[in-house]
Amino acid sequence: MPDAVFGVSGMARGVRSTPLTGRSGRWAAVAAAAGVVLALSYTSYFTGVLELTSSTTVRAAVVLTAPILLAGLGGLWSERAGVVNLGLEGMMVLGTWGGAWGAYHWGPWAGLGCAAVFGALGGLVHAVATVGFGVNHIVSGVAINLLGPGVAKYLATLVFEPVSHNQRESAPVPKLPQLSLPWLPQWLADLEDGRRVVISDVAGIVRGLVSEVSPIAVLAAVLAPLTWWVLWRTRVGLRLRSTGENPVAAESLGIGVYRYKYAAVVFSGLLAGLGGAALVLNPGQPGYLEGQTGGRGYLGLAAMIFGNWRPGGVLSGSALFGYADGLRLSSGGGAVYALLYAVVWLVVAVAAWRLVGRRLVAAAVAAAGAAALYCLYWFTDTLPSELTDYLPQIVTLAVLALGTRTLRPPAADGFVYRRGRPLEAT
Repeated sequence: MPDAVFGVSGMARGVRSTPLTGRSGRWAAVAAAAGVVLALSYTSYFTGVLELTSSTTVRAAVVLTAPILLAGLGGLWSERAGVVNLGLEGMMVLGTWGGAWGAYHWGPWAGLGCAAVFGALGGLVHAVATVGFGVNHIVSGVAINLLGPGVAKYLATLVFEPVSHNQRESAPVPKLPQLSLPWLPQWLADLEDGRRVVISDVAGIVRGLVSEVSPIAVLAAVLAPLTWWVLWRTRVGLRLRSTGENPVAAESLGIGVYRYKYAAVVFSGLLAGLGGAALVLNPGQPGYLEGQTGGRGYLGLAAMIFGNWRPGGVLSGSALFGYADGLRLSSGGGAVYALLYAVVWLVVAVAAWRLVGRRLVAAAVAAAGAAALYCLYWFTDTLPSELTDYLPQIVTLAVLALGTRTLRPPAADGFVYRRGRPLEAT
């Protein structure tokens, strides 16, 4: 496809490539993951807080990562087609109600399908408003976030209250089965209990990833590389991305811009609905509960931005937010306080990396941040609950503040497209 497709008035041309692209980017990602594991392992050994890398913490992180990842991937599909989707939270709320309704009547797998359908309906409303009528994407997304909880509350009052005698929740619904590898978890449990530095930490992490895992978490993990393959390695993906980079040029090449935008936004809502199902059909929740999404749709949007509109970045951001929340829930404030020590070393590594790249200002800022965090760790014994309770939100703000300089959204993201007319900014 000609280069003209990828650029709106030259906006996509000459943009500096992001650091984590190509083969060198994959090796950098592997090195970064290894560095994080080493930092957590050393911190666990140094502080004696074993929960940092325990299978219990990782298992909780997997459960909490799945809905954020699904919402983030949904936002990725929509925005790669040029439609900003701030309505992920509302679509996820619709998915929670649909998942509980379907599971209560026909079982958990039917609930999964119903959650996808209700989320897709929310996506369809957003697509009709933005693609069909040219409504401002932000306004439509906010409307979906207001409409979704309102519709769910009305339906819960109508359907669930006669059964549960509470308009805010449903009756208990059946859950999806948990999956585990047949022999590996016990072998990993022995390694984890051996408390060998690095080896036991890696065993705990792997054990948490492969034991008592929800099928929705497995689906979310599969969808991340599948999204990359479809969007970057297939003709359909190339055409869809072209509608988000330069729909006018795509139209001139015979691409059905409206069709691809509608499909992407509806599929975005479907994924957000599955994220809602992850909150209802996993053990630990009786069923639908008003307000149970807890802003995870917004966290998915933040993970997409942090990931620079790429599936691997969305997965990394979602895992970061899920781990922070899982550590807080499974281990309490003591583990969060110990995590400060690991963060200090990670920021020192970032400062060294910036220094090697001769980005002296960034290196100095990172070094100052590491010094401030170390002083906080050294001169305090614990963190107030006001900070630990909002750890995921604090992590979200921190990573967005640090990553905004290298972000590169699709060039026509958020523009109003009309066939035969120039793009209009919303």
